[in-house]
Amino acid sequence: MYAKIGQIDSAQKLNFATFAWMTQLQKRITLFGLTMIAIGSSIGSGIFVTPGSIARELPVPHLIFLVWFLGGVMGLTGALTFSELGGMFNRAGGVYVYIKEAYGDLAAFVYGWVMLMVINTGALAGLCVAFAEYLKILIPGISDQWKTIIASVTLISLTLINLRGVHYSQYVSNILTVIKISAIVFIVLLGLFCGNQNAVNLNFNSIHAFTPAAGLFSSIFTAMVGVFFSVGGWHHATFVASEVINPSKNIARAMVIGIVIITLSYLTINLAFMRLLPLHLIASTQTVASDAVTSVIPWGGRLIAIGIALSIFGTISIYSMSAPRIFYAMAEDKIFFPAFARVHARWHTPVISMLFQAIWALCILLFFKAYFDKIITFVTFMDALFFALAAASVFVFRLKKREAERPYRVWGYPVIPIVFITLQMTFAINIFFQKPEQAVPGLILLMVGAGLFYWFKKNKSYNVKN
Repeated sequence: MYAKIGQIDSAQKLNFATFAWMTQLQKRITLFGLTMIAIGSSIGSGIFVTPGSIARELPVPHLIFLVWFLGGVMGLTGALTFSELGGMFNRAGGVYVYIKEAYGDLAAFVYGWVMLMVINTGALAGLCVAFAEYLKILIPGISDQWKTIIASVTLISLTLINLRGVHYSQYVSNILTVIKISAIVFIVLLGLFCGNQNAVNLNFNSIHAFTPAAGLFSSIFTAMVGVFFSVGGWHHATFVASEVINPSKNIARAMVIGIVIITLSYLTINLAFMRLLPLHLIASTQTVASDAVTSVIPWGGRLIAIGIALSIFGTISIYSMSAPRIFYAMAEDKIFFPAFARVHARWHTPVISMLFQAIWALCILLFFKAYFDKIITFVTFMDALFFALAAASVFVFRLKKREAERPYRVWGYPVIPIVFITLQMTFAINIFFQKPEQAVPGLILLMVGAGLFYWFKKNKSYNVKN
């Protein structure tokens, strides 16, 4: 059953078989809740699984710290840049809104399409598989079939929880983000007080002795695939802008506070890993956190596996809740399927967007779960391209909307946005040449999205325009 605003009986009982719809989201997210979304969207599985691949690419402590520091610089310059954009356009959609306002409907549609078909759904599928993998440490004997079932049930369950409203999502996010930060603090303290203080070799001669086949510059940005995947996510705070209390101030505060905490956490936990494990062991494992804790506490591996599983669980929850706001905003602008703009009358969530995202992510999970590492590269390549495009909109708006209200102006303009865009494009270009098998499919899907846009326009199915 459908109803217009003002025609809904608040006492009416609704369930999944009988829907009533509204067209407005409600402001319920606090600064703390938004900061937890920014942090929780970034601190997921990445920091617990990618240090090994980074150490294999760059087996030198200085360079490992360098790529994580560059990731922090990339996140901070991005957060500062997006803070100006978030203050100007404090409505649902985030990056989609900035791209649409700056470049038009074609670019915005393609971004939403890539988010739906690659970036968010691919990340969701990978995270669910990673969650099931870590459960295998706690529950020995889980078969691949059961792993797939666990991953699928996790995705469906969290989607159903988030359908009930953003305030439920906020509670889950707050609790699990606090837990994952506590796990990182535990590992850091363990490394500082129980690790080998001479384990980290800071002799700069080790850099000169390292001669990668692809060249040092290329190796640094190839290693940043894991860093990008681990740091990325803070911008999810902009996706729910229309549901934030005092958005003109809190969006900027949440992203900047979030990326600072994320960067400090990653730098210190990598130091802890190196104090607890030799670098060659870090490079040879996919479960560095569990191995590092086990080196001091025999039962520590299982303990930290619980923390990692909860961390991934929380990130899945945030992703399943935040990105559908993009598809909601696209449908509201009448350049996407109209059903995606429907908001449940009682729960105030974009139900169709969330359900479709879950179904497509489930398809990726079922058919591509064995390609987790390739999915990460695939996702981050496309993410970097649109990050750069969205950040460049700051320059467009400074020219096109000189008189527009800007509650926050990016500090260090134009240097800060230029640094962010340069890092993003350098990363994407390097991936294109070093790992074309992951980059090219994303570009093909991008072109499919552009073709779909013009198909909509030709058939006049939706109100698309140039």
